[in-house]
Amino acid sequence: MRQWKRWSWAGVAAVFAAGCDEGSPKSPIDNEPVQQAARLEAFPGCEALEQHIEDTATKQMRATLEVYKTYYFGGGRGEEMPTTGAPPPQQDSAGGGDRPNDYTGTNNQVAGVHEADFVQNDGTRIFVLSGNRLYAHRSWPAEQLARTAVLEVEGWPREMLLDAERNRLVITSAVHEARPGKVTGGRGPMDGPAVDCAGMGCGYGGYDSNTVKVTVVDVTDLSAPQVLEQIYLPGGYLNARRVEGAVRLVLSDGFRWPEDVRLHPEYSSGLFGSRERMAAYVDALVKQNEQRIRAQTLAQWLPPGRRVLANGEAAPLAYDCASFYRTNAPTGLGLVSVLSMNLDASDSAPTRTSLVAAPGEVYASQDALYLAARHWWWWPEPGQTTHTYLHKFDIRDPNGATYEGSGTVEGYLVNQFAMDEHEGVLRVATTVDLPAENPNPGSGGDVAWTPPETVNRVVTFRTVDGQLKELGRSADLARGERIFSARFMGKRGYVVTFRQVDPLFTFDLSDPANPRMVGELKIPGFSTYIHPLGDSHLLTFGEHRNEDGTWQDRALKLSLFDVSDLANPRETFTHQLGSMSSHSEALYEHKAFTFFPAKGLLAIPFMDWDYNAYDYWSGFRSELRVFRVDTATGFSPVGTVSVRDMYQSFSVRNWSWYWSPTVRRSIMADDYVYTVSDAGLRVSHVANLQAPVATAPFLPPVMP
Repeated sequence: MRQWKRWSWAGVAAVFAAGCDEGSPKSPIDNEPVQQAARLEAFPGCEALEQHIEDTATKQMRATLEVYKTYYFGGGRGEEMPTTGAPPPQQDSAGGGDRPNDYTGTNNQVAGVHEADFVQNDGTRIFVLSGNRLYAHRSWPAEQLARTAVLEVEGWPREMLLDAERNRLVITSAVHEARPGKVTGGRGPMDGPAVDCAGMGCGYGGYDSNTVKVTVVDVTDLSAPQVLEQIYLPGGYLNARRVEGAVRLVLSDGFRWPEDVRLHPEYSSGLFGSRERMAAYVDALVKQNEQRIRAQTLAQWLPPGRRVLANGEAAPLAYDCASFYRTNAPTGLGLVSVLSMNLDASDSAPTRTSLVAAPGEVYASQDALYLAARHWWWWPEPGQTTHTYLHKFDIRDPNGATYEGSGTVEGYLVNQFAMDEHEGVLRVATTVDLPAENPNPGSGGDVAWTPPETVNRVVTFRTVDGQLKELGRSADLARGERIFSARFMGKRGYVVTFRQVDPLFTFDLSDPANPRMVGELKIPGFSTYIHPLGDSHLLTFGEHRNEDGTWQDRALKLSLFDVSDLANPRETFTHQLGSMSSHSEALYEHKAFTFFPAKGLLAIPFMDWDYNAYDYWSGFRSELRVFRVDTATGFSPVGTVSVRDMYQSFSVRNWSWYWSPTVRRSIMADDYVYTVSDAGLRVSHVANLQAPVATAPFLPPVMP
């Protein structure tokens, strides 16, 4: 999937150009070189911001349309060319007392940096976003689990952050508002705002939404949550973090092209059958489009948002042009904004810091937030490689995000865990595409469709004089493979790559200027998530595969690794579960992976299908699998929590990409396990998981 994103529309353009014309296509747009000294520059004013947007939009428009000049069927024969958008063990404890002795929260990457999810809890209260509703529950004592309130949330609720100390929930949802213009995002010329659909899909409120709504809710009274503030901003939600009372929401937005701008010619056999007529048509359309682009105002490109207070009073939420930054390198057409909200100063309006750039990975420590965006190649040519630009923002001030510096790293990042900051040093794990000899698929060098040759490495950076300066890099490793997971802990690092076998590489990062790969272990399959168990062991989750990488023996796989000797990592225990068809959201979403150190318990959502069953329902299963994890004895299955009766109570017609009443999350508190699905909450004692002590069902979904 990452490789597809790498080439997206440019790869499609190359395929059509090469398949319909003789020889290598010439670049209609001059590619800009990789900027090794990347930086962000603030706009001096609104005029400069508008000029940059229109210049970039014009170039994007030209790159999209010039493709058609190389498209030719001949003789009037042809069919409509597709658009160039991307395709798509402790003592037992009773459930009494005021609160549990210990409980699990969101599986955060960094201690003290809270990540948003659709489930939040504080030991005695559990909040869940399901469908278009917020469900509030009293969760302790466990036997008295009960829903206390339901709050309708406008649009498609995405994720939320809970600040238990301040009794605040910050909820994000996707809504649609009437707004002129055609929206395109930063991933390709025809894409919409970049909406992170991981785990939720984009069925409702995804593709047709154009606005992020932020709802701040007071949950002091669990039976009557009160909406304190609502914020509407154009764009899509990407990610969020909270450090104490400071909330950072990362949003993306596309540019709103004038309604009458056309980014592809209308089909006619005469037009597509003549190279000369097509060239003349494209030239005229480019000129016409540019006139319309230049005539649009900044307010049309960047419509303002609004803020609605508890009393219903609404006020515009304008932007400051000086808070926008441009990069000195191309990253595609789009906007990424960091919205800062201070929950200790609720009377103050939130502030925004925006980049005119395409979205990418987001990582945050307690002091800094990093945004990553790839270099944008306008057209495939020989010698191109993937580079990623890293932008650092100081977030110690709860009222804003201050730009600190940028850097360039060769390659691309698998996810947020590929970045980590330790003692002021940023460590980055990247997969590097080696340059292809020839980008023309018609001449035997298909960089658009053939996966490129790759290597992998760890690179370190430190902020010096407003730049992220490279300190050191490891030797290249695992040629022909790519990174599937990474984790940095203190002065150690771990990387898993995959092609046919799963090599676990260990790194000594004690000298930031000399990151060294010191150990390697090869086993079948791969891990997509790495969880630390102290300094000496790793708990991983992924897939078992045959050594040839095929699926015949595929299963989900838990592994324990002893890394006490960094140079000699050992896989000490494994546990396979499920059939070839098994699945778990924890494969790609770390928040679905719940480890409870106080009890040595692990819970993961699990789904499987038996295609030989009499009917779908008897063959389908969705449950929570619970294991006891001990570094000396390995994995001991504790039992499962089934929600079959809950998801079967909803008609399949109500299921959708954004609402699926299967097990998705879990929470543990003392000796109780809470199972979370869109059908409701269920709690069981760990000694008898199959017999729930309480269930709190949700309401049927409201379908659009």
